[in-house]
Amino acid sequence: MKRKPSLEATAAWIRLVRVQTRVLDAVEQDLKKAGFPPLAWYDALLELSRAPTGELRPVELERQMLLPQYSTSRLIDRLVDEGLAARRECKIDKRGQFVEITEAGRELQKKMWGAYSAAIEKHVGSKLSDADAVKLCGLLDRLGCSCSEAQSPAIGEGTSAR
Repeated sequence: MKRKPSLEATAAWIRLVRVQTRVLDAVEQDLKKAGFPPLAWYDALLELSRAPTGELRPVELERQMLLPQYSTSRLIDRLVDEGLAARRECKIDKRGQFVEITEAGRELQKKMWGAYSAAIEKHVGSKLSDADAVKLCGLLDRLGCSCSEAQSPAIGEGTSAR
């Protein structure tokens, strides 16, 4: 017989899902009020800007952002349509392609970081001490989310939500 989760584990799960949804919704609203596109755009631009050459294959972007393939494809289409990213054919594999961040994409990602970082402070930082944040990261690490991957980079560079 398989072990069932305890009432405490189930309550923790419910809180984790609810708080993630509420905080992400609040951050999305703050970005929208500041006149910026959705958080997924920021995350995609950040991942592209972090790549050594400023480009990733769509499947790599999909893996980094933890989005389904169809969502990543639509997101890439929107970024390209807005001039924030460009598609480039892979010279080695003519069937493959890269998505490359443009200068406009880099500028938007940096501008969005101001509103995004303020939202992180408003909805998370102001509610947790640094010691509490370290404890929370430790707990999340045990669930498989390595907070060491999401360490806060240089100011203006930003952090990914996913």
